Parts: sequence; C-alpha cells; structure tokens
Amino acid sequence: MVKIVEKQIIHFAQKAKEASRILALMDTRDKNHALVKMANALKAKKMYLMKENKKDLIAGKKAGLNKALLDRLMLDEKRIDAMRECLLDTAKLKDPVGELLHSFKRPNGLIIQKIRVPIGVVGIIYESRPNVTSDCIGLCLKSGNAVILKGGKEAFYSNKAIFAVLKSALKNTKIPVESIQMIDSTDRRGVEKLLMLSQYVDVIVPRGGENLIRFVAENSKIPVIKHYKGVCHVYVSDQANLQMAQEICFNAKVQRPGVCNAMETMLVHEKMAKKFLPAMIAQFMKAGVEIRGCDKTRKIFGENIKKATTQDWFEEYLDLILAVRVVKNTQEAISHINTFGSQHSDAIVTEDKKEAAQFLKEVDAACVYKNASTRFTDGYEFGFGAEVGISTDKIHVRGPMGLEGLTTYKYQVYGQGQIRN
Repeated sequence: MVKIVEKQIIHFAQKAKEASRILALMDTRDKNHALVKMANALKAKKMYLMKENKKDLIAGKKAGLNKALLDRLMLDEKRIDAMRECLLDTAKLKDPVGELLHSFKRPNGLIIQKIRVPIGVVGIIYESRPNVTSDCIGLCLKSGNAVILKGGKEAFYSNKAIFAVLKSALKNTKIPVESIQMIDSTDRRGVEKLLMLSQYVDVIVPRGGENLIRFVAENSKIPVIKHYKGVCHVYVSDQANLQMAQEICFNAKVQRPGVCNAMETMLVHEKMAKKFLPAMIAQFMKAGVEIRGCDKTRKIFGENIKKATTQDWFEEYLDLILAVRVVKNTQEAISHINTFGSQHSDAIVTEDKKEAAQFLKEVDAACVYKNASTRFTDGYEFGFGAEVGISTDKIHVRGPMGLEGLTTYKYQVYGQGQIRN
C-alpha cells in the first residue's frame, strides 16, 4: 500500500511539472476564463460541498475539536460564496507573469531585462481550513504555477469535494487539467514522499500548526516558505484613544480567535493600565475569553484571573485565551514583541506620530499596524485576491503571499553578436 501511494505521488508530481511548462505560457484571458468557470462551479455545487463538509464536522466533534477549530473547518453558504468571490477577484487582478521589472543597457551594447515568471510547481501542505483548497488553486493558476495540494485529515471530505468540483470545471477550459493535483491520502508518509521530489516540485508552502511546519522544514529537500505560528500583539500606548483601543483589541481577539492573525498577547502601558484594563478585561470575559495576566494585571483586575507564565508569552492559543502584560513604556513593548513574537502581525494604538513611527520601524514582523486590528493581515484584505500563506520568513516573500509571491524572475539578454574578452 505504501509503495502504491508513493508511486501515485510521483505520478502527480511528474504530471504537474509537465503541466507547469504549458501553464507558464498561457494567455491571461485563458487563465481568467478558467477562474470564472471554477467560481461558477462552486456556486452550482454549493449543496454538495456543504453535505461533504458536514462529514468532517461530525468527525471533528467526535474527535473533540474545540469550537475555534470547528469554526475553521466549517463551510456554510456564506463561506462558499466567499470562496467563489475570491476566485472572481483573482481573475480581476493584474497578471504578474511577463511583467518587466527592470531594463538597462550595458556599455557593450547588451540590453538586459528582468522579467517576472512563474515559480513552476508549488506544493501546499495545510490543515483544517477547506477554503485554502480553492484559494490556492486560484492563485497558483493565475500566476502560471501548477499546484500539488495535501490537506489535513480534519477536512478530508471537504477538500476532496472542492478539488473535484474545481478540477471538473477545468475540463472545459484551455488550462491543463493536470495543473492541479491533490494527494488525498491521510498517511503522513505521503507528505514525506512529496518533500523528496525536488526534481519536480519547486517550492513547498506549509500552512498549519507549528509541529507540521517544523516537520516540513526539517524533512524537505525542496525550498520551504514557512508560515509559522501567529503570536500577534496589540500594544495600547499611554497616548492611545481608549475607545479606539478597546474596539481594536476586542476585534483582534474575539472576531475570529482560531486564525493566525488573531491577537494572542495584549500589552498595555503602565500609565494607561488602571484606566483601560478593568473595562477591557470585563468585556473580554463576558465574551468567554480566559485571561492570563502578569502580576501587575492581576493586581489591577484581581487575582481571580490566571497568572501568566513565560510560556504564555510564546503561545499561539488559536482560542478564546489571551495573555496580558503591563509594560513600562514603548521600548519595553517593542522588546517584548521582538523577544516572544513570531514575526507575523503586531499593532500599536496611539495618537503620537513619533511613537507610532518608532514602533513600525523597530518591531520585526511581516506586518505592523498603527491604530488597526491585526486581523487585516490577509491576502483578501490586502487586495491580493487571497493568499497561499502568510510568510513569517524574510526570503523570498514576507507577509501575505499573493500572486507576486508566487513568481520569481529571469534575465532576458539581447545582443548583436557580442563576445566576452
């Protein structure tokens, strides 16, 4: 059985590589036509997709998944409509392939042009959220890349159903059907085999828990763009508008706690703490948020809240749990974030422009915010259509990985018989 799975994965990768060479040369209109066809297919098969998703939800409840994880897994009409809109939005975006990035002429007469091109074959390994299947297929096809998907067992039926619907829609387009592949085995050895296929796959993008990403990074022979955990912070300055700070912090934690751009630690300037924390924590607790506070936080609000440990500062809860720390000043807030954060998304709430500039400059993260929720770190919210992942790496892409992040470049050099002396 293992050998059969391995042979199947090699076959998928070979077909994807062949298709990627055709796809790289496809006209923008043909790619957009395929995206629209796939979007329409999602609408037509909405009931089927929800039926298959229900199987995963039932299995998830039996497995004891918490509410936040079940929320990540759930597909309703609204979310399927959002998947459809995402494909349509991606079709409207500028095609990055073939873009002239730079052109210059050397003294010897050579004309050198730097041109944006697809990466080739993108392997995406992900957990829980079934909309990733649709989003990643759309972005990869628009950017001229073939894609091999390996979803998590939690969304097994949902992923298979979405993939089948989209692949079927491609049959009536000029896009090679082999451009999209899915490994539907739940055996982890399938992932291990995919990570070995550097002759066919050009980059791996893992999306999921820290354990998955570490496993991929440590075992892959293929370059990996890592989407590590989202330990996101909001710092409430002593120069903050309190009403604004309360709304931003509540949104960043509660609006959708099970996602990587949700706030996990709230930092508050000590001069603002007594004014801000009692009402803010009361609002959080009313919404079901468990607070884990530093000694100063517990002194202000009461010792009925849990004491935060050092481990809490590193934690990505993905749940209605929040660590809270009172800090002396902005520099201490920045130091905390750069020590314990995951270089994902961090925000400051302040009316002081100089302080905001310092925070945005000194915090080492893919996305830094002034007076806005960290929940905006998202390909759709950034106008990218969607994202393949949110890279916490610094090479070759950082933050939401959209169409441009799915490309590299080549140099086209034009001569008139020049030879090098």
